Amino acid sequence: MLKLSHAELQEFGIRGYVIIRNIIPASVLAAASTTIDSLIDEQPPPEDHVGNHFYWLSTLEGGPLPALFYDTPVRSLAQSLIEPGKIEIAFNQVQVALNIPPFSHRPGGHHLDGYQEGEQVPGTFTMLAGVLMTEQSVENSGNLWVWPGTHRTHAAFFRERGPEAFLEYKGYPKIGLPEPTQVLGRPGDLILAHYLLGHNIGGNYESERVRRAVYFRLRRVGHQHRWRECLCDELLEFDPVRIAFDREPAHAPSFTQEE
Repeated sequence: MLKLSHAELQEFGIRGYVIIRNIIPASVLAAASTTIDSLIDEQPPPEDHVGNHFYWLSTLEGGPLPALFYDTPVRSLAQSLIEPGKIEIAFNQVQVALNIPPFSHRPGGHHLDGYQEGEQVPGTFTMLAGVLMTEQSVENSGNLWVWPGTHRTHAAFFRERGPEAFLEYKGYPKIGLPEPTQVLGRPGDLILAHYLLGHNIGGNYESERVRRAVYFRLRRVGHQHRWRECLCDELLEFDPVRIAFDREPAHAPSFTQEE
């Protein structure tokens, strides 16, 4: 069972994400790619559409897309960030994300997932797992953009204003931003990103290929009972990351609702 190294745990704690290279077995990757081909054939994007196009599917019936999580090291690597907690797929959902060229777009800022108009409880989770399905080794080829370290800035923001500020700002907290980074990689690479890491969709104008990625929103079991505390403490659910920095693991009362 693969786990993140001490250095990778520290990198996650500092930057808010870590990239693990060539982690998906070729047979699993090929089966998932074939499934995406079929999705596009059966439900093609609108004619002349450029930019992002998403497919949302249930993970409950299994198949090649959920297998990217269940039948690969993705599950154990994510688990190694939150031990002794247990990891699960939030909302029983997998996302296939396309970025269709030519898409001359540069994001002006970041966002956090989970805001739903009219809902008083946001759809927060613990981390994002993204499997790269196509070549993304050049910038502006449909890459995911991230703002390193903003998981810590966001937590400070919510500590000051309270977790309900998430609803007030509708997933777009007003924080100071560092320079963004585009995630570069090849098919079979994995990014594990903290929920509070600011991110956004980038352009696809340096490539002629449709960018493909598969995303799982993951949560530590019991997360929905402590989402407010998680917004205010970026390492609340990440005991191994705390330990990597010689900090004591958190023992919030709400953890009794876990395993």
